[in-house]
Amino acid sequence: MDSKGLFRWLRPDERELIAARLAEGVSLKGLAEQFGCSGATIARVRDEALMLRRRADHSRLRLSFEERERICVGVVLGESDSEIARAIGRHRSTVGREIKRTCQERWRYRPLSAERRRAERARRPKPGKLVSNPRLLTAVEQGLLGCWSPEQISARLKREFPDDRGMRISHETIYRALYVQSRGELRRQLSSQLRTGRGKRKARGRVEMRGRIPDMVSISQRPPEVEDRAVPGHWEGDLLLGAQGRSQIATLVERQTRYVMLAQLGRDRTTGHVIEALRQQIQTLPAHLTRSLTWDQGRELAAHKTFTVQTGLQVYFCDPHSPWQRGSNENTNGLLRQYLPKGTDLASTSQLELEEIARQLNGRPRKTLDWMTPAEKIAELLATSPSPDA
Repeated sequence: MDSKGLFRWLRPDERELIAARLAEGVSLKGLAEQFGCSGATIARVRDEALMLRRRADHSRLRLSFEERERICVGVVLGESDSEIARAIGRHRSTVGREIKRTCQERWRYRPLSAERRRAERARRPKPGKLVSNPRLLTAVEQGLLGCWSPEQISARLKREFPDDRGMRISHETIYRALYVQSRGELRRQLSSQLRTGRGKRKARGRVEMRGRIPDMVSISQRPPEVEDRAVPGHWEGDLLLGAQGRSQIATLVERQTRYVMLAQLGRDRTTGHVIEALRQQIQTLPAHLTRSLTWDQGRELAAHKTFTVQTGLQVYFCDPHSPWQRGSNENTNGLLRQYLPKGTDLASTSQLELEEIARQLNGRPRKTLDWMTPAEKIAELLATSPSPDA
């Protein structure tokens, strides 16, 4: 490399490329050799890119680079933390913490160094404590193999290493390392050494009182094509309850078109009656529009396997207390309250009246359909021949 190359000007496109390579983790020395310039030049490009990103997504909750520059000026002028804080509109403790965390001696404070440290602290995801400390990981695993609880391990480490903060870990961190698969810090087999022997953490708070539906298929096993609404024929369903929960109707919504079908159930919510009412609605559709049904965990669909055999629809069940997993159906049930307010005896509404309500809903233009109506969208699908693999 000649000496002239060390001081040449970088073009704008080169500076952008250098900033992108730095974000990927390429070293300053490697980039300096690649672009034929000095390491100081690459460092300046890095700092400029850092400042641009900082100004673009700066939050008022954090110090800006301009405020750090003013702190540096105050330090040079010998101002106190309170004087600097008044100048930038912050609390004096914010200024004091900023200076202490950046440098040991007050006069050494520099805004650019402080900004780099902040960027390093903010980098995500951070490595877990056990991953970054093999000695601590070994100690925790030995404790678990000895059938110690995470709380016992945490307390014992504090007692054995009172002056080594690197050997401190909370019991909650150990539990997370065991149960959160994405962390992968402790072998999952070690959870069998806990007193409970659980492979999963037991949820606290709201307790599910409903009986478990036999052989139900979780929504987590639903094909990806259902989630992105790219393929028609996937439905969401639920019951809409009347006064005092003594009457109900079944609601079905097609995810792609938002097409609605309603079925009168009267006061009978038994699984046999419900699946028969749903079957009568589904059988009016061609096969390429009957692929799956997503339902909540109500016992009214306990006979889902029979329903699948009769209709060809695979039934997927939502997680408990997760109505957002049937968002289209929940939205439709809200629209239905315009016609069937809460407190209405739904058993008094005939099937013909329900079909008229569905016709009106399906005739409403929808923004999500580019202002087409669900009836128009379903008509397009009905006019389209199913694909060979449907």
